[in-house]
Amino acid sequence: MAARGCGGVWRRALQRGPGGSCSASRPRRAVACNARGGAVPVGQSGLAPWVPVVGLEIHAQITSNSKLFSGSQVQFAAPPNSLVSFFDASLPGTLPVLNRRCVEAAVMTGLALNCTINKKSLFDRKHYFYADLPAGYQITQQRVPIAVNGSLSYSLCIDNKMSQMVTKTVRIKQIQLEQDSGKSLHDDARSQTLVDLNRAGVGLMEVVMEPDMCCGEEAAAAVRELQLILQTLGSSQAIMAEGQLRVDANVSVHHPGEPYGVRTEVKNINSIRFLTKAVDYEIQRQIKELENGGTVVNETRAFDSKLGCTVPMRDKEGKQDYRFMPEPNLPPLILYDAKSLPANVNHQQVVNIDWIHERLPDLPSVKRAKLVELYGILPEHSFTLVNEDGLMEFFEDVVKRTQMKPKKVIGWILSDLLSHLKQHSLTANESPISSFLLADLLNLLENGDISSSAAKQVFEELWKGEGKTPLEIVKEKQLELIQDQEELEQICQAVIDEREKEGDRRQTRVAAALEASGLGALPSALLSCSCGGLWR
Repeated sequence: MAARGCGGVWRRALQRGPGGSCSASRPRRAVACNARGGAVPVGQSGLAPWVPVVGLEIHAQITSNSKLFSGSQVQFAAPPNSLVSFFDASLPGTLPVLNRRCVEAAVMTGLALNCTINKKSLFDRKHYFYADLPAGYQITQQRVPIAVNGSLSYSLCIDNKMSQMVTKTVRIKQIQLEQDSGKSLHDDARSQTLVDLNRAGVGLMEVVMEPDMCCGEEAAAAVRELQLILQTLGSSQAIMAEGQLRVDANVSVHHPGEPYGVRTEVKNINSIRFLTKAVDYEIQRQIKELENGGTVVNETRAFDSKLGCTVPMRDKEGKQDYRFMPEPNLPPLILYDAKSLPANVNHQQVVNIDWIHERLPDLPSVKRAKLVELYGILPEHSFTLVNEDGLMEFFEDVVKRTQMKPKKVIGWILSDLLSHLKQHSLTANESPISSFLLADLLNLLENGDISSSAAKQVFEELWKGEGKTPLEIVKEKQLELIQDQEELEQICQAVIDEREKEGDRRQTRVAAALEASGLGALPSALLSCSCGGLWR
């Protein structure tokens, strides 16, 4: 039986149609990525399944006031070329000065990803020509990076069911510090390319993951977990829409027991949703190519989000010689721990690994476990709270302010608040309903002052953001529950009396109509039936 972990992504193969468009067709043989591991054959029986292999290289922009080797400010969407120092422009005679904050961020990230921190790491020059790389080389850490041999655990759903989750682990090969390049802006109308060097020299952490994943959903789950870790640490804001987190996906397919196939690299994916689509499409493209008797070319490709497919950029058949060489203007980067820290050293001039380790915040996995333990909520609910920006803090603030049990509060947070936020593309921090307003509303409900249906009405009014409190809305709409027994009896009696009066008026009108028509009077029992029955 074919399992459908990763959402059953291999049901259909995609092919590029005329003009580069993407169309769907059924392959002769395809595979499904099983969330429990392995490849699952789908299609003709008796044929060997394909095993997809996915590895990732992730570039995260370090949160720092200045660049990696210069004092230029780091700011998103600044006017072009307004944040460029002489070093960033690679003017002769300028020298790099290493940013301590960037080093600490890399160490912190390495520790959070269970890496071994190298106390001695080296910088190298990677030579290649881009118009937005003024020096003609990038300063990176190819030979001895700052962190190696780590791991990242992430969870994903089976068959898209939050109640059925499985935890997987991807190995981290290394984390290295390096410079970002500038940005080329293509003006198609004028057939020219403009260069903005504001980003040139910004500090990056490149996180290299081993090829331990098998589909787009796994890749997306791993990147999302890494994004949460970086944001929790504060080492990177990791906002993909602003280019602060960019993913290169290496994809290949092979039969079980055979060597890995030729891989392709899909470059600069800037959305988790696009990452899923790009990886899944590329796997199916390679399977289709091989089944049709073709070969997979070792090349760099890009994901076209409008067409929903990958397109060639450049081939890698002739391997590019980056001419790596030691960076002559930077000495080895030396880090210390409590044991190796020299006596009488100026602590402002060294990076202490143990000092950073002691100050690591709770990581997302720890936060989820604490939410389940403290509030008794379901594990799948804890994933949603942690994964949605600002939602966990919002939930905990509401719990502190309300008398309602956390298990009831979580229903309002996930069913009502989150659905409204998703509908309007807002985060919890942007919600028109603050945590204290929602807490006040839940207190009214918990104390029996209003009904559940009335609480829903009040919620909708609060969402309008008109500045009213829940109590003001309840009084304005007269939504209070009546607690006085005598008042309730009076209301009920008034309704009964009014109903009886209406019945009498109906009988009078019917009798008058019959008499006017010449039919005469009807028996009282029949007259009651003709009036529709008083207590139907």
